Amino acid sequence: MKLASRLDHIEPFYVMECAKAAARIAATPECDPARGGTPMIYLNIGEPDFSAPPLVQAAADAAIRAGRTQYTDANGLPALRRALSHWYRDRFGLDVPASRIVITAGASAALQLACLALFEAGDEVLMPDPSYPCNRHFVAAAGAKAVALPASPEQRFQLDADTVAARWTPATRAVLLASPSNPTGTSIAPGELGRIVTETRARGGLTLVDEIYLGLSYDDRYAHSALALGEDVISINSFSKYFNMTGWRLGWLVVPPALVAPIEKLQQNLYICASSIAQHAALACFEAESLAIYEQRRQAFRERRDFIVGALNEIGLTVPVMPDGAFYAWADCSRFSNSSWDFCMDLMQQAHVALTPGRDFGPAAAERYLRLSFASSLPQLQEAAARLSRFVST
Repeated sequence: MKLASRLDHIEPFYVMECAKAAARIAATPECDPARGGTPMIYLNIGEPDFSAPPLVQAAADAAIRAGRTQYTDANGLPALRRALSHWYRDRFGLDVPASRIVITAGASAALQLACLALFEAGDEVLMPDPSYPCNRHFVAAAGAKAVALPASPEQRFQLDADTVAARWTPATRAVLLASPSNPTGTSIAPGELGRIVTETRARGGLTLVDEIYLGLSYDDRYAHSALALGEDVISINSFSKYFNMTGWRLGWLVVPPALVAPIEKLQQNLYICASSIAQHAALACFEAESLAIYEQRRQAFRERRDFIVGALNEIGLTVPVMPDGAFYAWADCSRFSNSSWDFCMDLMQQAHVALTPGRDFGPAAAERYLRLSFASSLPQLQEAAARLSRFVST
């Protein structure tokens, strides 16, 4: 069978390949407590261990029982778009009109829609290395080229304005950032982000910011939306992380007014609309009871971060930049191995702890760094830290 040539530019999602390897090992007797084994601890997938709060689950059930399961407007339920507008006002002090918000089938669909609307063959999009692999693959799927620029710990593993200005070419169309970032959990300082937007705007380019972890910020210095920098900034967001709705596949875009209709046209043809049940359920995310739960959970993630980053540093798996958001630690394993892939595979086999090697996130330091997700419970993290300590000591 002849396959489309675009597949040549899209690598496997190694996070999921590692998950398959972890599942195979977990099925062996060595991981079966009934046979004296130790179960696998999964710190490799970026998924909260919390489920949607009770009011959200009840709202989904009520929508099904009431038969509110038909298609919605392509841009989403008006009530949900208004709820998000009010959330931006209450949480970030921003005036984001509901008319600029488009509800999507997850952040993945949001980014795909933005890329298809804005990029074409020959365009280049600047992004940091390391960064979430699917972001560059969405760019490639739209026919454009992702240009990954190495970002050092001194840069918080993020692009800065000087780098953007230096690497801009006639083919450059946009910058695609993530703040907070997957895999590093680091954000771009608001002043630096403002300078990036200024440099990009001056060149007739676009700034797209993946903000799916923005709700999970732990440092007020960085807990600001890029939308404050002008209505030409495009934000990609999701109900998956802060709102704990990963499998519900619900996200949103905030776009300039002129982009709403083109995005709607694409959405009508590609998706029709996001899940109506998930949309009705998500309305309950903004009830006071649900928001209080989310804030309690954010504090729990902060406590997990404080524990595991300290533990990793003591073990020698140094985290060079404290994650200020999300639920990831980007740790340097070069003291123990010259290959993060081998280190993670050996760790799975011998200590039954699943982490993610750096290969997915860009070539610049793929063999030096690994990603640990602290989206698991504190007891799990404590046991994992003990196993890691023993593993590197043998």
